[in-house]
Amino acid sequence: MKDKLAAEAFGTFWLVFGGCGSAVLAAGVPDLGIGFMGVSFAFGLTVLTMAYAVGGISGGHFNPAVSLGLAVAGKFEWKDFVPYVIAQVIGGALAALVLYLIVSGKGDFSGVGGFASNGYGEHSPGGFSLMSALIIEVVLTAFFLIIILGSTSKLAPAGFAPIAIGLGLTLIHLISIPVTNTSVNPARSTAVALFADGWALQQLWLFWLAPLAGAALGAVVWKALLADTSGE
Repeated sequence: MKDKLAAEAFGTFWLVFGGCGSAVLAAGVPDLGIGFMGVSFAFGLTVLTMAYAVGGISGGHFNPAVSLGLAVAGKFEWKDFVPYVIAQVIGGALAALVLYLIVSGKGDFSGVGGFASNGYGEHSPGGFSLMSALIIEVVLTAFFLIIILGSTSKLAPAGFAPIAIGLGLTLIHLISIPVTNTSVNPARSTAVALFADGWALQQLWLFWLAPLAGAALGAVVWKALLADTSGE
């Protein structure tokens, strides 16, 4: 079990450091910044690379919502859920700490601001409401679980699941960065909120509730409507 938890911590560290790091360090550079598209691909690449690197050890969840969804779908032991979540949150928080230390070393540093945190209302990149944020996070996390369950099913081509999952996460970010800055992952949201302005912690509840609800919904839909057609 120790190796599985270490794999989840390392994978979530890489997701937060690579994804949020790209948003904080590279997205807004004048003329050279990678923008929303670059950040979207950064998040997808973190999952793709770590799924290949350590997915064979732990299953490559790197996300409490994914762990919950897989447990609901019967693909993951419930007894391992809490330890996985703890490892994921710790890994993400360590990544955010390292990122904070890097950012605070900039010559004109005056604070981290939002620090790539997720938000709604005035803290949504596009000014979207709480209801909009709730809906998009639930829907996209549900589809993320369906992508995961489908790409790892018996009838899917072997060995390609990380690519589908990574590109799925990229697409999710391309859709929803303007709405919530994209969570679909409570560990990612918690990690940066710990170091961001106070509003991030105040809105964090939504980015636990919505992804967890969406993941459970995706798992239920998969089991009810799709599992029989995919060799499950």
